[in-house]
Amino acid sequence: MIVTEDVGTVQREAWAAKRLPPVEQVRPGVWSIPVPMPNNPLRYVLSYALALDDGLALIDLGMDTEESWQALVDGVARTGHHITDVRYAAITHLHPDHFGLAPRLRETTGAAIAMHAAEATALGHFTADDVAADVEAWRVDLTELGAPDEVVEAPRFELVRFPAGESADVVLSGGDRLDLPGWNIEAVWTPGHTPGHLAFLDRDHDLLFSGDHMLPRISPNISSGPGELENPLHRYLLSLHATTALPDCEVLPAHEYRFRGVTDRARQLMAHHDERLDEIRSAVDAHPESTAWDVTTRITWSRPIDVMSPRLLRLAVRETQAHLIVLADRGDIRSDSGVPARWSLVRTDTKEN
Repeated sequence: MIVTEDVGTVQREAWAAKRLPPVEQVRPGVWSIPVPMPNNPLRYVLSYALALDDGLALIDLGMDTEESWQALVDGVARTGHHITDVRYAAITHLHPDHFGLAPRLRETTGAAIAMHAAEATALGHFTADDVAADVEAWRVDLTELGAPDEVVEAPRFELVRFPAGESADVVLSGGDRLDLPGWNIEAVWTPGHTPGHLAFLDRDHDLLFSGDHMLPRISPNISSGPGELENPLHRYLLSLHATTALPDCEVLPAHEYRFRGVTDRARQLMAHHDERLDEIRSAVDAHPESTAWDVTTRITWSRPIDVMSPRLLRLAVRETQAHLIVLADRGDIRSDSGVPARWSLVRTDTKEN
């Protein structure tokens, strides 16, 4: 049986109980399909299925694991379709829990894969030399942040890629309409979490498929580093501000549970980062000449830093750096030219001179 509930009640209950929510009919012709994320605290990604005259379209897909693939296949079946009925898949961004199954889906079904141009460009690095260069760039960057060896050398999540020579079938820009007969869905460019992150606005059904741009309970990771935006937090805050101009519709996020209140949630997230910037500025003030890693160890996190895995610590220090970049851009702090870079407060009398 497919569950139909108002504004994510069943999903919220499942999240609180730490279990997988059911396949849920959100609107006529729109379903949410939970796809497990093995060994990940987020537990699942929500893929969304949209009925077409000749099959289905999907928004986001899940990780490239057999468990995730089977969950997607079974979830599609619960909508009354077969996985081979999928004609089109819109990808919010390239992180493995969103894009991971795209190559397998296209190979199995022939579905067209659509994404923002910035994400499509990131798929262009195919060779072993490209991958090795990426790994080295990340090592250098983390060393410049002052991260310890176990964090610098920790394995990172590799991008899932199409076979060499293949890329996205449809390259989207902000404002484009998805080519889905019977639907009026607009791609909304929301850079920050990744350079080409897209949300998808369905005005006719009062829905915003938000990907990771806006989640109901947590703030998405905003990271600096190779392949990311030069000032990712600044761009994310601009994206949130732009989001407040969207219709205040129901939000269908990629994780946790659906909710209502686009404007309120955008403002909450902006306020969260304002508080975070204040906390990081105070940490730099209290401990001049701190590295990004030093600051990371002195601020609050949703879980104790000493129990985080090296991979989570990489995300933490990169998010700290994203906030330091904003503070430097505002003229509040400055770094020296050393390796690792060390940050200090810019005093008021110095700024005035």
